Amino acid sequence: MYDQAQRLRQLVVSEQSQSQQSQQSTTSTTRVMTITSGKGGVGKSNFSLNYALGLAAKGKKVVVLDADVGFANIDVLLGKHPRKTLADLIQKKVSIWEILEVGPYGIQYIAGGSGLQQLIHLQTEQLNHLIGQLSELQGYADYLIIDTGAGLNEGTLRFILSSDDVIVVSTPEPTAITDAYALIKLVTRHERRSNIQLVINRASTITEGKQTAEKIALVTQKFLETDLQILGYVLDDPSVSRAVKEQVPFLIRYPESPAARCIEQLVKKQIKETTAVTGNETGIRSFLSRFIRVFRE
Repeated sequence: MYDQAQRLRQLVVSEQSQSQQSQQSTTSTTRVMTITSGKGGVGKSNFSLNYALGLAAKGKKVVVLDADVGFANIDVLLGKHPRKTLADLIQKKVSIWEILEVGPYGIQYIAGGSGLQQLIHLQTEQLNHLIGQLSELQGYADYLIIDTGAGLNEGTLRFILSSDDVIVVSTPEPTAITDAYALIKLVTRHERRSNIQLVINRASTITEGKQTAEKIALVTQKFLETDLQILGYVLDDPSVSRAVKEQVPFLIRYPESPAARCIEQLVKKQIKETTAVTGNETGIRSFLSRFIRVFRE
């Protein structure tokens, strides 16, 4: 385990050395954002895709990594058939540039593939290759959005604890609220986080969306002593299910729909808050450093 962790540290140090000169001439930083949920069926992946498109529509360069173990479906939502997937990269068959697919608004995405269970139990060489390839994205995009599976497993936890930001998606349903809180509780047990954002999806009204978010935030602060950042809500909208059936993101197919307008508001808030963030502990390099630390634990 020591040799493996040492090797991973060397990869990051090497990447730092190779990119030092280019970084001196640019302030570009890729912000790594993990989107997750306490349970399935809350519309997390659909939210991740349309949120990425919303950022791209505002002029941001976005890469989406589909890391939903067992249920990777970003490509399905887009109606696409990727040539290569993350599973191919993990098996060291290809490079990161060979698996990047182009989607609407210029977003790029990395499809998960059917072999993503390997993310839970990566071999040393596979992990080394994954770390090295992800480091290539430093400064390439404004946002790297990681769409994880629902619930919490070892692979998902690594991404959550390593990311600059974490967005937890829930719905107003009691089971979804309970599972979202349980996920936040497990995460905070491993590490106290100040960057957990909350989105309430499929809210029947604005009031329900706000009240549900405030309820979760209040309980989290009281019992976990953790302050959640309420990013906002997405209204329940029949246009969303129609778009899924048509395999076209609702932000594109129905840009004037209530759900699309909600996404636009969330994106504006995200960009404003990201711009206000200062410090050097963000970006692919910091993400990889934290990933290594979590792996050792």
